[in-house]
Amino acid sequence: MKYRCLVLDHDDTVVNSTATIHYPAFVDYMKVVRPQIHMTLDEYFALNFDPGVVALFRDICGLSEEEMRQEELSWQEYVRTRIPKAYDGIREILIRFRREGGLICVDSHSYSHYIRRDYAHNDLPEPDLVFGWDLEPEKRKPAPFTIFEIEKRFDLKSGELLVVDDLKPGHDMARAAGVAIAGVGWANNVPQIESFMKSNCDFYFKEVSQLRDFLF
Repeated sequence: MKYRCLVLDHDDTVVNSTATIHYPAFVDYMKVVRPQIHMTLDEYFALNFDPGVVALFRDICGLSEEEMRQEELSWQEYVRTRIPKAYDGIREILIRFRREGGLICVDSHSYSHYIRRDYAHNDLPEPDLVFGWDLEPEKRKPAPFTIFEIEKRFDLKSGELLVVDDLKPGHDMARAAGVAIAGVGWANNVPQIESFMKSNCDFYFKEVSQLRDFLF
């Protein structure tokens, strides 16, 4: 195998969650607190990419700190009661990667218990390690902390890891840690996201089958 360990993002990399869960949750909450704000799915994707979700809520939508806390509670309830579907072909990739001796780690801005739930529901191999939003803020992606932890835990060299991510924080984390990154674009067709990831990642895949062919 080219790599001993995959460091996978979760939302919109392994599971189709923004279109089916996060964006509808956002729309429902905005109807209550900012009914004048209307945003398409592509606009939501683009603003999550840059300037990011916190700036989107605080600076663009103008939510107060209390409204942001309420938004998170509303979002958590939405996520708790809805399970995203893994993209076609992901399960086969992960099963084969594990069967051939590879390690599967997850680094995501989702909560780790939801990540493990989604893996189990989609019959994916249980990850060897999961890092989620429940980490201390300074340790979350794009900080390189989780990469260094994976290397230490499994005695890996930087060249043995491949980050697989659809957004800039994954890129920034990989660069800070000195590991390779494969940008993936099967969740959306937003030009600015595709342009950045294609230009700045070591590899870029628009289809799940392309990642499969690259790995094996």
